[in-house]
Amino acid sequence: MNSEALPVTILGAGKIGLAIALLLQRSGSYLVRVADRDPQRLALLADLGCEAVPLDLANDAALGEALAGRFAVVNALPYHRSVAVARLAAGLGVHYFDLTEDVKSTRAIQALAPTADTVLMPQCGLAPGFIGIVGHDLASRFDTLQDLHLRVGALPRFPVNALRYNLTWSTEGLINQYCNPCEALVDGQHVELQPLEGRETFALDGVEYEAFNTSGGLGTLTRTLHGRARNVDYKSVRYPGHGAIMKLLLNELRLRERPELLKQILEEAVPSTDQDVIVIFATASGQRGGRLLQASYSARILGTSIGGQLLTAIQRTTAASLCAVLDLVREGRLPASGFIAQEQVPLPAFLGNRFGLVFAEASLEHLQ
Repeated sequence: MNSEALPVTILGAGKIGLAIALLLQRSGSYLVRVADRDPQRLALLADLGCEAVPLDLANDAALGEALAGRFAVVNALPYHRSVAVARLAAGLGVHYFDLTEDVKSTRAIQALAPTADTVLMPQCGLAPGFIGIVGHDLASRFDTLQDLHLRVGALPRFPVNALRYNLTWSTEGLINQYCNPCEALVDGQHVELQPLEGRETFALDGVEYEAFNTSGGLGTLTRTLHGRARNVDYKSVRYPGHGAIMKLLLNELRLRERPELLKQILEEAVPSTDQDVIVIFATASGQRGGRLLQASYSARILGTSIGGQLLTAIQRTTAASLCAVLDLVREGRLPASGFIAQEQVPLPAFLGNRFGLVFAEASLEHLQ
């Protein structure tokens, strides 16, 4: 691996952008520039040793100046800026990474790939992101794959309200997951399921959870496994009772039709928390060597302090996922150009990466 530090621009100095900047800066392998319009957030990043650039993130010309000549851009902006930034990065010959869960944005970015000389890699977070890497690895363990079920939750450790939920990441992203159709494979056919439906319950490590359909978590995995699997689905994990209240708000009170009002209500009435936990549970079944077998992966991950800076569990896992795949591109262990789906990342390489170790060390059930 080239020991020279490579220049990377991070767009957005929010919670996830800060966490990514912190991990990359402390690695010593990257020269980190962070662009945002918030002077307080930029001051914090400057204190961490990053180059902090005040910037109107809606101005494409200004963005171009912040990206020109960089090795990569990490887009930590809201999902509706994904396509514009990806197009700009491809035109400038800069590797592109983002965290979007938006299906339409990902397809539009994929359409840019045939003429791109650099990497276009969206969906590099937790779900979509790491869970797709795990899912593809599980699927590859069978001669014939029958079912693949992926479950991820970002939850408060100490829920006290009726929703049994606290805001731990992007409210816009949460609403997007709860309101948009959910891709899945059912009996071998590619389908779209309704969000908040398909409720199930399970227990993991002595704690009871519910899970239901949400949008975007599978990334491109359903298309990759089409023709190879019978059933593939993704559901978000919550504490029991959360889904019923959200269905009341979205469907019966029709707040699905007024996302800005829903965002305002959630941000004014539901407290955020730094005391969160990430729950991951993935299971697959199929035929191998003439036998019907099952393989699973599970993990429970808490926040931590790095360099005196507290990172919540969602910050830690999302940032680590993106940093790991960026690192693998840097090392030449992933393609050097074109669209890269998460399932193209070998799980052993990811877990063995210095950033991916977060997941390897937290596993409750190791893949055999």
